[in-house]
Amino acid sequence: MTRKFQDKNLVLASHNVGKIEEFKHLFGQVDFNITDIGQYSWTQPEETGDSFWENSLIKAREATKLTGMVSLADDSGICVDILKGAPGIYSADWAIMSDGSRDFEMATAKLVKEVERTGSSKPFTAYFICSLILYWPDGHFEKFEGKIYGEIVWPGRGEKGHGYDPVFLPNGYKETFGQMDRWNKNKISHRGLAMDNLLGNCF
Repeated sequence: MTRKFQDKNLVLASHNVGKIEEFKHLFGQVDFNITDIGQYSWTQPEETGDSFWENSLIKAREATKLTGMVSLADDSGICVDILKGAPGIYSADWAIMSDGSRDFEMATAKLVKEVERTGSSKPFTAYFICSLILYWPDGHFEKFEGKIYGEIVWPGRGEKGHGYDPVFLPNGYKETFGQMDRWNKNKISHRGLAMDNLLGNCF
């Protein structure tokens, strides 16, 4: 049976300001406090898992260990079929620069180059995935997933969103994630779908 969240505090295990804003927007009006991990001396743990689930669990477990609160963590990325699911769990790693910063324009250019190297023809099908873990101090956790299917297009379109959004065109839409209004995108995005599952089961 799915455990219900009945605590007074929830910590978001992320330093990503944009992601934290999206989570808070998706939660809407709540009767508990939502805290982000940036208020604590938290170093994001190394993501050594072999799946999105495992990496999300690693972050959630460490956040709860530090704060003593129920935590919510996610791991997400883009998976391109012709690349056998790459970049997948390494989506963020593809953007890492030599100084440790992240450049998603570089990562997107790499993705497009890898797709072109296959010599395949359009459409270049892909999906975004988000794996959420809600983790309690006693070690219990619930997990939820959201996927949105589409294709890779280039040149990229739009300057909204973040990451690989400008080159991802969701099925049934004429705008890429990079062109969509941020909050409208949340209604159909992988994170929005995962949150719908979470809210419908645990809240």
